[in-house]
Amino acid sequence: MKVRMSTQEIEVLVVGAGQAGVAISEHLTNYGIPHVVLERHRIAERWRTERWDSLVTNGPAWHDRFPNLQFAGIRPDDFASKDQVAEYFTNYAAHFNAPIRCGVEVTSVKKRPGRRGFTVETSEETYAAHYVVAATGPFQAPVIPPIIPQTAVDVQLHSSAYKNPQQLPEGTVLVVGGGSSGVQIADEIQKSGRQVYLSVGPHDRPPRNYRSRDFVWWLGVLGKWEAATPPAGAEHVTIAVSGAQGGHTVDFRDLAVGGITLVGRTAGYETGTVRFNDDLKTNIATGDANYLSLLKEADAYIERNGLDLPEAPEAHVLGDYPDAALDPVLELDLGASGVSSVVWATGYAVDYGWLDVNAFDDAGKPSHQRGVSSEPGVYFLGLPWQSRRGSSFIWGVWHDAKYVADHIVMQRVYHTYRQVPGPRPAPSRRPTRSSPDAVGVQPA
Repeated sequence: MKVRMSTQEIEVLVVGAGQAGVAISEHLTNYGIPHVVLERHRIAERWRTERWDSLVTNGPAWHDRFPNLQFAGIRPDDFASKDQVAEYFTNYAAHFNAPIRCGVEVTSVKKRPGRRGFTVETSEETYAAHYVVAATGPFQAPVIPPIIPQTAVDVQLHSSAYKNPQQLPEGTVLVVGGGSSGVQIADEIQKSGRQVYLSVGPHDRPPRNYRSRDFVWWLGVLGKWEAATPPAGAEHVTIAVSGAQGGHTVDFRDLAVGGITLVGRTAGYETGTVRFNDDLKTNIATGDANYLSLLKEADAYIERNGLDLPEAPEAHVLGDYPDAALDPVLELDLGASGVSSVVWATGYAVDYGWLDVNAFDDAGKPSHQRGVSSEPGVYFLGLPWQSRRGSSFIWGVWHDAKYVADHIVMQRVYHTYRQVPGPRPAPSRRPTRSSPDAVGVQPA
């Protein structure tokens, strides 16, 4: 039987040691604020064990990093592997001696009744914390829509559990989701010799590289990383981009030419047959429009600023729609098609079951402004669109963490304020209109 130690007092308790937890720890350390980061597994665990074997970052190493440390052993324009990313965060935490405790799971956070701060129960001990930062990020609970019964095929798994094609039984594979994960997984499985169906929904499709600049550079100089909210109706639109094989622009025409059968968004299931929406052509066309729009803005930026970047007229030329978009497959008989596996690249939901405070809206989503929650003293970090489009990216979370740390600093000032006893000091001389420090008057 485990004997619990007495409650430990701590100024700030951070839950999670992924990119968000490491980022906030650096800022708190620089401010000299006592804190502890609790991680139930290892630093950057999701990069280690909840990604497929061949995954690389979707942004180049010069961009997808924190400001104070470069990736070791790769060139700036290369794409780091998942293991290199995990090593990067481990090294980053070590370079400022982050107070991270691994193997400790936070099980409950509750407001202390009648007192400032929170009681934090963990698998090891109890903490009393003035501030709590939920730095568990957006990839907490894999989402598999309840469409296809588990018994309909041999294997159904989420992209977080997919490792490589050899993991799947022999047979055809249906991959659901046309974002970065779905595209890369479908391409890898098809190249291993399997027949693959790829279900494609609405998506953005930026160029990987245009006129010698990566798309992350274009989003930066065009101000698109700073967008505060997604466009209306595009709250759940994913980005189809890839750093695989050195990075390339995703074009669903190329996937079709390579042998993948494209279908529309997965709509339902009945007696062994999966149904798809008749929206494949529309989804491809919308992605094309997004792609061409960015090229047009990039060209205008180059001309406006007089940049000497190589022309790329071929980038504006799109091929014909694939046959599957013109004569769509609307139903797929799983048995007759030999489908033995379904991989769901369908995103994640948040899971804050351990956070028992008034920091959520009626739908159970975090209620916050730039990470400052509706429960004073509780903060969120690593959420998509937390402050801008770039918030859930490696570089973006570092800047959001700075804002959260600054807010904690100011709150500590308020809570440590004490009125000085005794008579008030005499008022200072009021400036006259001829005095240099009078409002609106400049010294001669």
